[in-house]
Amino acid sequence: MFFKVLCLTILISISLFLPAQSVAYQKDYFRNPLGIPMDLSANFGELRANHWHMGLDIRTQQKVDLPVYAAADGYIAHIGIRSQSFGRFIVIDHPNGLSTLYAHLNDFFPELEQYIEEQQYIKESWAIELDLTKNQFPVTKGSFIAYSGTTGGSGGPHLHFEIFETKNEKRLNPLLFNFPITDNLSPTLLKLVIYDRNKSVFNQTPVFHTLKKTDSGYIIPKEPLLKTGISKMSFGLQAYDKMTSRSSQNGIYSAKLIVDEIPQVEFVLDNIDYKETVYLNAQIDYKHKFNGGSYIQHLSKLPGDNGPAYKTLSGEGVVTFLDTMIHDIRLEVYDAHGNSSELKFQVQFDDSLAKDYFYPHDYNQWVPNNSNVLIKPEFEIYLSKEALYDTISPVYYSIPDATPFTFSAAHQIGDPSLPMHNDAIVKIKLNKPVPDLWQDKLFIVRKQGNSVSVEKAIWMEKWLSAKFGGFGKFQIQADVIPPGINELGKGDTINLSRASQIVFTPTDNFSLKKFNVTLDGKWLRFTNDKSRKWIYKFDERCPYGVHELKASAEDDAGNITEKTWWFRREKYTPPPPKKKSSSYKKKTQPKKKN
Repeated sequence: MFFKVLCLTILISISLFLPAQSVAYQKDYFRNPLGIPMDLSANFGELRANHWHMGLDIRTQQKVDLPVYAAADGYIAHIGIRSQSFGRFIVIDHPNGLSTLYAHLNDFFPELEQYIEEQQYIKESWAIELDLTKNQFPVTKGSFIAYSGTTGGSGGPHLHFEIFETKNEKRLNPLLFNFPITDNLSPTLLKLVIYDRNKSVFNQTPVFHTLKKTDSGYIIPKEPLLKTGISKMSFGLQAYDKMTSRSSQNGIYSAKLIVDEIPQVEFVLDNIDYKETVYLNAQIDYKHKFNGGSYIQHLSKLPGDNGPAYKTLSGEGVVTFLDTMIHDIRLEVYDAHGNSSELKFQVQFDDSLAKDYFYPHDYNQWVPNNSNVLIKPEFEIYLSKEALYDTISPVYYSIPDATPFTFSAAHQIGDPSLPMHNDAIVKIKLNKPVPDLWQDKLFIVRKQGNSVSVEKAIWMEKWLSAKFGGFGKFQIQADVIPPGINELGKGDTINLSRASQIVFTPTDNFSLKKFNVTLDGKWLRFTNDKSRKWIYKFDERCPYGVHELKASAEDDAGNITEKTWWFRREKYTPPPPKKKSSSYKKKTQPKKKN
């Protein structure tokens, strides 16, 4: 009996010091979705703007149109085409209850490509999302499904690959499925960050310590013992992981805080839902990153963080010093293949230093897990209980504005460097009458630095309301300027015989809602992979002859621009290349070998 209890105790102790895995990962079920060795430019959980990276970015040797294969048996359950985001993508459902996603594709395999094109012309929309049945496009492991590309929000050629649970769409870390990837390096630790948790993480300047790697792990050079007057502190870490010396700097898989040999808290990036991915803004030092700094990951759970990253062990990661003894701190950092790095240092609370720390109380603070509101004579903002991750001190002021297209003062609330988890309701009072023709063309515009976002406003008597996901400067403006459409060419009938495609780049001062083109009165499919350019490549739908082309663009305010052209296409045969002189041939011919 004693032996069984001892073994159980040892197993529990060991489990506390290993990265947690909450899902059963089937090893070797999935194959490499490409026909080349897997080399990653990004991994699961890598830190991105407002989200964790939810899959693997697999390099395609800086090429497009490499064959993409089904990672396991199943059927194509969904396809989508979006101007940003995934671009062209495929989802395959598998019999084991999991699904795989393949994104930034160029062409699909021929039968699927033909089916999608037919549906686009039926719906008269290039952007499309289709659910498919089990019998339409079944696949086996290794079936050719598409060509790789760089469509959508891709910054270069690669395949974005995800694995998720079919029922709830929770994304799983593909690196836990034993793909053939070499990983022989431990995570690299760059900086330790210390926060004073007697106050909000957003209301301070944290202390940074550069780390150094030694044979026995990482250390804080010249400061193995940190003496501090901070009675409550938490830690942050700047780190990255590489699989080989030549690979990219990717995200780390997990990190654990251990104080006096007692595990306190850890984060593990093994499964994340897209509804949860914005909680990345609670896991990082958002303010530091917003202001141009690096990504720092908290080794504590912020008060308003209800996301998936953290597993509390014996605390939330905030260490309270009730004595002046020396305390041992250890950070364990892992990648998804079990390679680990360790940082050790000591902390001692020094009461003589505590007198330098003063914590003023601000009665105007907004706190997490509470509804927070601000009501002024001409401006109101309402935040839900889930909106804030930590306490903030909102600052409000207004600036009068009487320019022709504005209908309110500019109202500044909060600091754009403070994250907001979900949308706040913003209400602004009109400061002058609105012409009848402009009644449905009003927006609330939010400015933060050089960034501008707009939302169509809802009338509420003399007020207008809209939802926004961040702080900044808000103002009511009218959009009465129609979109712009570039010209097709010059002349009454434009000769496009030598052209292989037609390209439009419609523009708008705020946001474009719709762009549509018809050829001889029938809808014509223009692709829109990179948002700005709309491209039609000549095919059988535009035979040789004279045609009428109409383009129309509409913005969110309902302003419309329409243009019409006549053009002709004739069979064009390029002239033969000019013959090079015999003297040129004589000079360039290789010498015959004896």
